[in-house]
Formats: sequence, structure tokens, C-alpha cells
Amino acid sequence: MSKETKYTEDNIRSLDWKEHIRMRPGMYIGKLGDGSSADDGIYILLKEVLDNSIDEYVMGAGKTIEISIQGDKVTVRDYGRGIPLGKVVDVVSKMNTGGKYDSRAFKKSVGLNGVGTKAVNALSTFFRVESTRDGKAASAEFEKGNLTNQDTLDETSRRRGTKVSFVPDETIFKHFKYRTEYVAKMLKNYVYLNPGLTIIFNGEKYFSENGLRDLLSDTINEEDRLYDIIHLKGDDIEIAITHSKTQYSEEYHSFVNGQNTTQGGTHQAAFREALVKTVREFYGKNYEASDIRKSIVSAISIKVTEPVFESQTKTKLGSTEMGGGLPTVRTFINDFIKNKLDNFLHKNTDVAESIQRKILQAERERKDLSGIRKLAKERAKKASLHNKKLRDCRVHLTDSKKDRNLESTLFITEGDSASGSITKSRDVNTQAVFSLRGKPLNCYNMTKKIVYENEEFNLLQAALNIEESLEDLRYNNIVIATDADVDGMHIRLLLITFFLQFFPEVIKEGHLYILQTPLFRVRNKKETIYCYSEQERRDAIQKLTGKPEITRFKGLGEISPDEFVHFIGDDIRLDPVMLDKDKSIEELLSFYMGKNTPQRQEFIIDNLKVELDTVEEEL
Repeated sequence: MSKETKYTEDNIRSLDWKEHIRMRPGMYIGKLGDGSSADDGIYILLKEVLDNSIDEYVMGAGKTIEISIQGDKVTVRDYGRGIPLGKVVDVVSKMNTGGKYDSRAFKKSVGLNGVGTKAVNALSTFFRVESTRDGKAASAEFEKGNLTNQDTLDETSRRRGTKVSFVPDETIFKHFKYRTEYVAKMLKNYVYLNPGLTIIFNGEKYFSENGLRDLLSDTINEEDRLYDIIHLKGDDIEIAITHSKTQYSEEYHSFVNGQNTTQGGTHQAAFREALVKTVREFYGKNYEASDIRKSIVSAISIKVTEPVFESQTKTKLGSTEMGGGLPTVRTFINDFIKNKLDNFLHKNTDVAESIQRKILQAERERKDLSGIRKLAKERAKKASLHNKKLRDCRVHLTDSKKDRNLESTLFITEGDSASGSITKSRDVNTQAVFSLRGKPLNCYNMTKKIVYENEEFNLLQAALNIEESLEDLRYNNIVIATDADVDGMHIRLLLITFFLQFFPEVIKEGHLYILQTPLFRVRNKKETIYCYSEQERRDAIQKLTGKPEITRFKGLGEISPDEFVHFIGDDIRLDPVMLDKDKSIEELLSFYMGKNTPQRQEFIIDNLKVELDTVEEEL
């Protein structure tokens, strides 16, 4: 019989604020990560600090925010009212302390719980806050939430405002690196939602005059828009709508009180519903909802009094009430769209005709595909039952059963040996494996019909659950895991083509990655170093004494499951697949996947010369 464990007062422990944040960081900032994903923790830290500066602008204080990221150090400077000098330490180190509890000062703020800057403070090896107001200043410095220095100035000529600097703790955010593309996207969203605000990031200026209209202008190229962007504004609401000529799926950008709700919520659901209802009434036709919304690219922003989000990271709105004496979120949005969009369509008959033609085209395509779709779904269901392609994970949703789990990952790999290694090494709770059979089809310039007729694409689409909308995506991270040879690179390219052709929003919203795996293993009797490049291999040889053993990995299947666990666990290295904003998807696909073989050969030769010159310089 086992000995009973004692349970006494000594087992009860109270953690102070910083200990709890450091022990359970995911409760406060969502996933951790290394910066390869837009929702990784280091960007949440920046956002939490920046939200306070944005709130100052919303309250009419300070039109410029300056941001600097130099290496690991982040600095945010605003010219708002400044933190009351006697509370500088409290607001960044005492839980449930902040000015946003006073609804008179911050009626429609994002951060209402007084947690944001405390989390940044606790999760940083260096944190400094400085406030200037009324010709005086106060500052405080912390290390992992512990106060290390405090200072006051009775007289200063500095402009009023708040300046926060911090360095994320590398023991929590391992091998982290800020990616300029993700920071830029975040800052653009802030200026779209706050026309007139200027944000300067590492010397580059971000500014918007036309709000969500500018957002859609940057999202979808003019030549791909079916009609000019519909831009409608009202008290506490703004929307922008257009349809893509080439995109198949729906694409939404939604915001609440300036917060990008990447997983939607009650406002986005209400918007989709109201759009369908208004269009049906305008044309007097009971069109299918999927036909109306097919290829739509849109954005909605609303302001809610004391919003309720479904997680600390505020990616999904849970509020059903607008607050402030207004009707429900659903009624408010429905009334606005019914009135404004209906008026717009009556006044702009050319746009109304374009939308109707698009709906009728979607209707024809849906009916043409109906038989193929039904058969494809049956095949996908049967394949799933026999577990031929997908080795699923156990958890797709968070504990709320509503949000997509930020850690949920699908590895797309090729070959039995590679998929076998990943399957044996993975975390079965959050990591799934989809095994390809051979090289996928080059689907450039093909219609959606091919997705249902091609077994690989049909089963992949079914596994991801993205046929209708990105909202239904089952995995937050889609990772292409192929060999680092010519065939592996070709498979990557074909898979990226598949997503660009049929589901570009998967890439636009930052869900697609390339898995980095080591090219070499360098080891002696005491230490093993995995190297991801030739330079890392040379560095490892110099570091290890004697004559280390060097192994060149030719493919994923050669890496044992015991080793693979390192490369898809805490030390996973991912390269995000990103779109060049200056090139349309059609331009990219036509050049790299079209029939212009001579041009591509010339491109490869020119770039190979540049690469060889770089290697020679290094040697």
C-alpha cells in the first residue's frame, strides 16, 4: 500500500504578482514562441505597452508615437498626458491598478483589467518606465518585475508623455527575434483605426487618412478588386467591403476598440449575417449565403463600452451588448448595414450590378461542383475513418471550446519515413501530421474543381476545414516539413502555390510556415550541436575540441524520432511564409509557376551567381 502524502498548511503557497505571471505566462499573453508567428508573446508585450499610448491618442492627448526596436530592446514613447508621477511604480507593478477602471476617463478602451504592462514588466530582464508631466518627471527600473531603481526630477524641459523600454526574458522567449513585417502590420492596423495618428517605427512613418479603406487598399491590389471599395462610417462603427476577382474564400479583418480580433467574435458573426440579409432584401432574391459572401474581402471596426473578450490576448469578442444605452451588437450592426449599405447600392448601380454578377457566377460554380463536392466529402470522410493520411492531435480548441488553440499545429510532410519520425516525436495533444504521397499537382491557373477531384488537395482541405471560411481553420499553425533538397524545395513550392491559388488568406493571416531542420550534427563525447547552415557547422567544429564526428542529414527520414523531438518541440525553428505587398498573387504565380521557363532559368542563374559570390566572400 502506498504511503499517503501529507497535505498541511505548508503545502499552501501564495505567489506574488510577478511570480504568478512568470510561472504561468500563457495565462496573460497566450503563446510564447520565438517571434516567427505574429501572435507570439514578444509581439503581445509590444502591443500591451502600445495599447496604453493608443488610448492616450483616443482621449485626445498626443498625435505621435515613436517606436524603436534595436536588437532585443524595445522602446515606446508617446506624447500623451503621462502617468501621474506618484503612481509610476504602481501602474506597472501592482495588479488591478490602472486608470482604465475609471470609465469617465477610458469609456471604450481595450485594456480594462490593469494587467498588460505588469505582464511586460514581469517577463522582461530589463523594464524602464518614465513619465513626464507638468514640467516634472519620474522613472523606475525593474528586473523580472523587481524594482531596481527609482528616480524623480522636480524640473525638466522634456515634453510630456510616457516612455517605456523593455528587453524580453530570453529564458522564457527562447531564441526570440522581432520580425519587422509583423511589427509593421500591427502598426498599420493601429493607424487605419486611428486616422490622424502618426506612428514612427525605426524612422519609418505610418499614417492613414481613410481608415479601413486604406486597409483594404493595402490588402487587395486594385486590379484584383471587382469594384471600388465600399467605405461606410457611423458612430462607433466603420466598414469597408469589396470582392476579389480571383480569390475563392471569404476574408475578414475585424476590430473592437482598436484591437485586432483575429479570431472574430460576435461582431464579425453579426456582420456576415447582416451582409447576407441586406443583399437578399436589396435584390429581392433568396441567394445562398455562401454565394453572397464568396470572394469577399472586408473589414469591420466597432467600439464597445467595456468589451468582454474570450481570452486575455483579446483575439475574439464575446460581448453581446454594445453598452452605453445602445442595442445589442447584432442589432446595432444589422441596423447600420441595412441602412447604409442599402442606400449605397441604390446610389451606385454599377457596383450593385457587379455584386449581382459575382453572386450568380458563384451560384453557377457551386451547382456545377455540387456532385463533385458531395463525392469528395465522402472520400475525405472515408479516408479519415481509415486514418490513411491524417494523424490528428487531441486538442484543436482552447478550454473555452470556442477559440482555436494557438499551439495547434499540422505538419505537412512527404514520405513514410519522414511522417513516421514526426509522428513518433510529436506532442499528440497539439501536433498533427498530414502525409503526402509524392509531389502535389501544380495547380496554378486551375479552378477550384481541381481541389475536389485531386485526392491530396481534397483530403488536405478537409483536414484543415477551410472550404468555406478561415474562421473554421482547425489548426493555428500549418507547417510544411520537407527535405532540404531539390525535391523537398519543389514540394514546398507546389504546396505554397496551392494555398496562394485557393486559400491566400491562410498566408495573409500568418498561418503558413516552413519547418527548419538541421543540415548537420556535430558532436564529440561530451556535446552535440545541431547546425542549420554551413556557417553554424564551421562554428561548431571550432567550438568542440578534438576531431568531432560530423553527420550530414540528407532527409527528414534520416533523423531519428529521439532527435526529431528537439526540432519540433520547445526549440522549433519556423520560417513564416509571407507575401510581398508590392506584388500581386497573380504576378507571383505567373512568374514562378507559369510557362515562362526561359525567364525563370535566367532568374535562377543570376541569383545563383550572387549566392556563390557571397559564399566566396565569407571563405
